[in-house]
Amino acid sequence: MSRSAPVVPTALLALVLAACSAGVNGTPGGSGVHDPYFPKAGNGGYDVTHYDLKLAYIPGDDSAGHLTGTATLTARATKDLTAFDLDLKGLDVEDVTVEGKRARWNRAGQELTIRPHDDLTDTETFRVTVRYSGTPQTLTDADGSHEGWLSTADGALALGEPVGSMTWFPSNNHPSDKATYDIEVTVPKGLQAVSNGELTSETATTGGRTTYSWHTAEPMATYLATVAVGHYDITRYTIGKNRLPAYVAVDPTEAKASRKVLAKLPEIMEWEEYNFGPYPFSSTGAIVDRGEDAEYALETQNRPVFPGAPDTETLVHELAHQWYGDSVTPKTWRDMWLNEGFATYAEWLWDEDHGGDTAQQTFDALYKGDYYDDPADNKAIWAFPPARPSSAAHISDSPVYDRGAMVLHKIRETVGDDTFYDIIQGWAATHRHGNADTADFTAYVEKKAPDKDFEEIWKDWLYGDGRPEHP
Repeated sequence: MSRSAPVVPTALLALVLAACSAGVNGTPGGSGVHDPYFPKAGNGGYDVTHYDLKLAYIPGDDSAGHLTGTATLTARATKDLTAFDLDLKGLDVEDVTVEGKRARWNRAGQELTIRPHDDLTDTETFRVTVRYSGTPQTLTDADGSHEGWLSTADGALALGEPVGSMTWFPSNNHPSDKATYDIEVTVPKGLQAVSNGELTSETATTGGRTTYSWHTAEPMATYLATVAVGHYDITRYTIGKNRLPAYVAVDPTEAKASRKVLAKLPEIMEWEEYNFGPYPFSSTGAIVDRGEDAEYALETQNRPVFPGAPDTETLVHELAHQWYGDSVTPKTWRDMWLNEGFATYAEWLWDEDHGGDTAQQTFDALYKGDYYDDPADNKAIWAFPPARPSSAAHISDSPVYDRGAMVLHKIRETVGDDTFYDIIQGWAATHRHGNADTADFTAYVEKKAPDKDFEEIWKDWLYGDGRPEHP
């Protein structure tokens, strides 16, 4: 049996088709993901799966030089979209395309709002390409530290925690959206460009320049992406039975001072794998710039950045972040203690295993208030609970680090060493390459040790104000 198709008036059909093609049910993606401390960071309506960055940088004589970039983001829409935002601070946008078609766009602060030629449908995979250029900025954080694109004596250094990556590439700039990366950097001949992941090619190009191409296969949060441009002594080798590639780049002025500590990198990596479980990435290493080039070390993925020669404890700390922070990444910046408490406790464990104070002795000294020489520093660790920093200006303060580590030690006291190491290894394995928050962690601990009572630890040590009672 067959039926004749109903006759639809031509004008009505045209209206229906126009409505469908216009995507009238779509909405803008929205700016910001409502992070409790950085509400403008990130954007709604899509998830980035890959960044392909093609950059060219010419250093300036006394200040930041000129950056030219083409960023192609592959993303998946999480709802019907008529528009979406990227985070980009400063720099001049020259052209934007979505799926190869010119898109309309406008700027407002750090928001680059893009209106594609055709609306995007929920779950659709799309590519957006942004061409841009200019002098990248250095940002001053709420705590007074500097991030973003930092000029160095012979080039530049890009550091992105918490929001500085938007100064050198357009992105969904929040740790909750991780992606893989290809970063290609062209620099004047004689300079080198070091980034995350593995170096896939080094090619001489026209005009006396060299292009370095880096590939990061494992998901990475935007704040962990880095580019270091300058002169470096490069060392390459492999570590352990799995022959993990290591790539270490050191400013020549720091080479002698760094040599002894950096020689411990294989030992530290093997110790951390024993304690924290399999290393989550496909290469490791370090970037050491001059002491005046940055104000802090940062756990940039695959190879942490250090301002000057690191000491052993700092190298242990930043490498521990590869598990806790880089692989298991916070859902929001409120969960910073899951990065810093773990990395700080790694220092305590290293000391305990290498002839220093036990973790218990470090805990006791902090609790009694004689760990630091300055009484103000000893008092500062009780300023706020580690899981509730008082503001964006304080997410890197000592309660997040020291008191965060004390929470882990209290868990260890409660469950014993065997279960404790099961917990920290299992936590890294369960959320490998993903995101997690404090509620996920407390639930995980309770599941791993269902016969133990953690209420006091959560209430007094993790969330409680002031100095808890301790026998």
